[in-house]
Amino acid sequence: MRHVSAEGLPEVSSLLAVVAHPDDESFGLGAALASFANVGTKVEVLCFTRGEASTLGGLTADLASVRAQELRSAAAALGLGRVHLLQYADGALRSKPVGPLAEHVVVQAEACAADLLLVMDTGGITGHPDHVRATEAALIAADLLGIAALAWVLRDDVALRLREEFSVPFVGRSPAEIDITLEVDRRRQLEAITCHRSQSANNPVLWRRLELQGTHESFRWLRPPHE
Repeated sequence: MRHVSAEGLPEVSSLLAVVAHPDDESFGLGAALASFANVGTKVEVLCFTRGEASTLGGLTADLASVRAQELRSAAAALGLGRVHLLQYADGALRSKPVGPLAEHVVVQAEACAADLLLVMDTGGITGHPDHVRATEAALIAADLLGIAALAWVLRDDVALRLREEFSVPFVGRSPAEIDITLEVDRRRQLEAITCHRSQSANNPVLWRRLELQGTHESFRWLRPPHE
């Protein structure tokens, strides 16, 4: 591990989280984002879609607007700064050319002077194509800007249990692939999760994952910081 503070976090002044859907910033990255905010890091979020294709919760009327408001509320609960919500179609991000997606990341990263991009693992955690594409775009942006990119990952034992219990294709990482293990306080993350009521109220996979993870989150460098 390198460039890690006493709290276990990389030492950065500003970061941009790059995600595909409203709730990714809370369900997945929430504990880390709250931890960064707690130590004074400037944290902003770029979200590519409004999550209108979700079938969780049974909502059908203007789900995009509902989830946009949920995202704003969750960001406030996590102590984050600006949220940049784009309007790419939910479920179709992988079909979009990655170059223009990366340009969005570059623009927002430059605007907030980010020295770190925080993303989901390259396998999208669940293999979701939108997650994969968002991370691909972020990595291109990281290379263009010459900044670091850190991925939130699942331990392989947690991913295995979730695959067995729910038949969801979770992608895990072995201990040798994990660069940072962070002990987290999940209180602000849980508050943010409840803000995403349309997606969390009937989501047993989410709650089981959090149970299996306990008080620890894992990360690996996709683009390490410069020495």
